[in-house]
Amino acid sequence: MILLWSQIILEEVHMGYSKAQKEKTHKRIVAIASKRFREKGLAGFGIAELMKEAGLTVGGFYKHFDSRDDLVAEAVSSAFGVWQRQKEAAESGGQPLSFAKLIDDYMSDAHRKNPGTGCAFSALAPEIARSDKRTRALTSEQVRKDLELLIGLLPGEDKRAARSRAILTFSALVGAMALARAISDEALSREILNTVGDLLKNPASEHSRE
Repeated sequence: MILLWSQIILEEVHMGYSKAQKEKTHKRIVAIASKRFREKGLAGFGIAELMKEAGLTVGGFYKHFDSRDDLVAEAVSSAFGVWQRQKEAAESGGQPLSFAKLIDDYMSDAHRKNPGTGCAFSALAPEIARSDKRTRALTSEQVRKDLELLIGLLPGEDKRAARSRAILTFSALVGAMALARAISDEALSREILNTVGDLLKNPASEHSRE
């Protein structure tokens, strides 16, 4: 009887360990895909490359995902929430995230040069538009969350004005970063980011020059 119970306990421990290992491997695959998709695009990084980088066989992919679309949805979702994580990190250090700092960080040269760890929207928006319904639904929900975060950083404005400014800011940030990465002219690339960033932080500055 003791031997039987010992065997059962060992099997349960092994099953628990196997499950934990599978979850750890799954998260590693998603993390790699999330980074590489932002760097190379959804179509620019294949399953064979992904599994090789994860140290796994191609056949092992289907132990974790039913399809490539499932992987894309998880990887894109994993890339979301950069601003929320930035806000939480800032608050834990006692210095709340400001509207101006969010813009400066987003329009930074570091972000421009490292799409793999940055905003999924500026890296992947056109491709996400051609993805499946699940990925687009996750994207829609994240846009809503990011707009609410931006609105929360705009005190002193009425709700409608704050929402309009948040939508303009979000759209301008994503578009400017995507354009700055697309061109080969370094000076123009930085000029785009600096100009759009300054105008977003100081919307009245353009009128003051006239």
